[in-house]
Amino acid sequence: MAAPAEPGAFPVDPMHQYEIVRLLPIELFGFDASFTNSAMWMVAAITAISVFMIFSVSSRALVPGRWQSMAELSYEFVANMLRQNTGNEGQPFFPFVFSLFMFILFANMFGLLPYSFTVTSHIIVTFAMAIFVIGGITLLGLYKHGLGWFRLFVPSGVPIILLPLITIIEMISYLTRPLSLSVRLFANMLAGHTMLKVFAGFAIMLGAWGGWAPLAFMVAFTGLEVLVAFLQAYVFAILTCIYLNDALHVHH
Repeated sequence: MAAPAEPGAFPVDPMHQYEIVRLLPIELFGFDASFTNSAMWMVAAITAISVFMIFSVSSRALVPGRWQSMAELSYEFVANMLRQNTGNEGQPFFPFVFSLFMFILFANMFGLLPYSFTVTSHIIVTFAMAIFVIGGITLLGLYKHGLGWFRLFVPSGVPIILLPLITIIEMISYLTRPLSLSVRLFANMLAGHTMLKVFAGFAIMLGAWGGWAPLAFMVAFTGLEVLVAFLQAYVFAILTCIYLNDALHVHH
């Protein structure tokens, strides 16, 4: 049994929701490869996306129903995003961008469920996705353009005397892309969910008479968090499209 809380202690620990819990301890070659609550919710997100897409398009009705309309809307939304930012050359990468957008969106939305776990609130998860995106785009640029890809770091029209400085700044900016891409998603999810937990604690502390104010704020803030969950998936996906365009069309 847990020890009773001290008088005046905050009834809800806002950081407890980010704790990684081993559900199935696994050790491989001396490395901890345990199946955790984070992994479980990643599997849940992937499973939900698969079920949603398969179920939605299974009928392929001429007049789409509610679920088929949602699936087609998601498809067209990402396809238009990719087409507007990369042109027709980016269309072969649609499955990757679509999968990335849907995974982040479902992971963010699942994090809003009671007693759930927000996968994207951990920097290691968002950084792994970001480094995979930037690393893959870098390899694609080198494969497509060879050494000509490095023209990306040499802006046109810059005076010769400033060219070394500008090139160094461009390279630093490129190398920090994984960090900025991952921190943006991680920080928004962490801050939003922490705020919700803090106001939940206030609602419990103030009781029935005074708790209505933080409770009303929680309801409104939850609606805002739903919007943020979608926007962060959109921002991650559209930045991926923009970076992909740099690899496909080397210009500045």
